[in-house]
Amino acid sequence: MNKKIYYTFFIIIFTFIFLFCLTSTVFSAWGDPQIVTKINSAFESIEGWILKLSTPAAAVAVGSGVFMKKFSFGDEEKIRTGKKIIKGSLFSYAFILAIDLILSAIKSLVS
Repeated sequence: MNKKIYYTFFIIIFTFIFLFCLTSTVFSAWGDPQIVTKINSAFESIEGWILKLSTPAAAVAVGSGVFMKKFSFGDEEKIRTGKKIIKGSLFSYAFILAIDLILSAIKSLVS
């Protein structure tokens, strides 16, 4: 019983690998369809807009966190909130830049 399961599993895995290799070699010569190029260009423009908007948004968030911390007048809750805003906005901006870096690396490896 165990040998049948192993053979079946091996045949299924081999079939998937074979089909993946076959489709990647056959369809790569045809190029991208028109709708795929439109979707790719749409995602690239969305990525550009996100990067253009994230820089001023991060600056405003850090500025508001600094002002909240500066004008807290000794209130510990406002100081902690200001620190959280600063850390969160810097982390979010770094995350967006890291995603852009990863996507650029993947794009350069693919093409």
